[in-house]
Amino acid sequence: MLAVDPDVAQCVPAVGILLFLCVVIFHLVTLPVEFNASSRAVGILRQTGALEGRELDDANRVLNAATWTYIAATVVAVMHLIRLIILKNNSRR
Repeated sequence: MLAVDPDVAQCVPAVGILLFLCVVIFHLVTLPVEFNASSRAVGILRQTGALEGRELDDANRVLNAATWTYIAATVVAVMHLIRLIILKNNSRR
């Protein structure tokens, strides 16, 4: 069986949590970018006349749904981070 240094065993989960924290920060930073991109896209579609009426409404709904996928991904990432922190704290007992 492989012998693991206890100090290393304590360090690995902390490094994993730190790396996953970077993922959560990335999600939080890109979220406003997605909101801005969706609203700009609708504005461009409206200004150029590429879409009108119902098509513009449908495009707005699709872009809104895309934004919600980013929100859901961010919430899931935060929940995973919380889970990792809880698991690390429970492993100390």
